[in-house]
Amino acid sequence: MTTARQAGLVACRACARVWPMGHETCDRCGSRLRSREGKSLQRVMAWWVVGMICYIPANLYPMLVTETLVASSRSTIVGGAIEIAHHGEVLIAAIVLIASVLIPVGKFAAIAYLAITVSRGSRNTPLRRQHIYEIVEFIGRWSMIDVFVVAILSALVQLSVVASIHPGPAALTFALSVIFTMLSAKSFDTRLIWDTPTEQGPVHP
Repeated sequence: MTTARQAGLVACRACARVWPMGHETCDRCGSRLRSREGKSLQRVMAWWVVGMICYIPANLYPMLVTETLVASSRSTIVGGAIEIAHHGEVLIAAIVLIASVLIPVGKFAAIAYLAITVSRGSRNTPLRRQHIYEIVEFIGRWSMIDVFVVAILSALVQLSVVASIHPGPAALTFALSVIFTMLSAKSFDTRLIWDTPTEQGPVHP
């Protein structure tokens, strides 16, 4: 399989227009043309580490704080899902766990796998790894479902001194974790997937 760089071409990452190698600026959109993004993997792993750091307290601290006249309760992500399941809403609990635990952990694993295989190689074909990246990009936005639920409940359930719901400290760290992992995936230069080990590196046109 011949890559664009082997054919002497470079694609614009902004508009996907292909130009001959040597063009410095895309004539269509004005973006700077680069055959490969310099230090792409370093940026990917930097955002990845920060996202992982934020994800740990997001699971340890309360996501939702409920206060009534007689009691106050604090629920973590997993604890809240378990409580929802105990009330008979197993499907909703499963959706929360999938969106807040399974998807973020899967994203961390997928991004790390792609970054490692770019530098060390993989038995999986470049096409399959490209599909993994596209899945990560597609499902990334759905990781925010917990934050959306907390925001909606906080806005709706405000009954003065009778009952109120507030976001817990985990809401902020979870949102930051999702944002940082999205930035990590966005920083990944997918063109590196298609390079052979001898072609990899921060090469510019």
